[in-house]
Amino acid sequence: MFRSTALLRQLPTRLSPRLLQSSPAVGQVNVQQSRKAHAISNPTLANIEKRWEGMPPQEQADLWMALRDRMKEDWTALTVQEKKAAYWIAFGPHGPRALPPPGENWTIFMYTMAAVGVSGVLFGLIKWNSRGPPRTMTKEYQEATNEYMKENRIEPITGPGDPANQVSMVQSAPDKADQAGKN
Repeated sequence: MFRSTALLRQLPTRLSPRLLQSSPAVGQVNVQQSRKAHAISNPTLANIEKRWEGMPPQEQADLWMALRDRMKEDWTALTVQEKKAAYWIAFGPHGPRALPPPGENWTIFMYTMAAVGVSGVLFGLIKWNSRGPPRTMTKEYQEATNEYMKENRIEPITGPGDPANQVSMVQSAPDKADQAGKN
């Protein structure tokens, strides 16, 4: 094991300088593939718009790679079928660019309305089963709290504890009996 490691370390020094200059860096391989792509047969490209979605992914990839290899060369050498197929595969309405199925907007609208209806029913059930307002929201309780705050000078600067300030902390709506008496 040690001998092979030592040989690998000495390898760059054993090569001639001229060979080192012309070759790529150690560990890199300089390989160029040069293949001439031939025209793709018309039956393969015929009716590609209708067949594309049903083709297996591997066959789709092979066809696209063959078209890509053909497009790397002079585009005037491409047949009309190849040009149409390449354009349709690249920009056609398939995959993420596919058109929505018919009636999709109506389906979305109906599901949204169903969700709004269910939430309305849940709101109504919760409100119907809830208790009345808490006892702290009655007008009498809030007036008593207001008097307590004045007596103990709570919040003396801006609140009811300020003798010059006539702030009332009552939030409840007046009773219907009080409103009837005022009219």
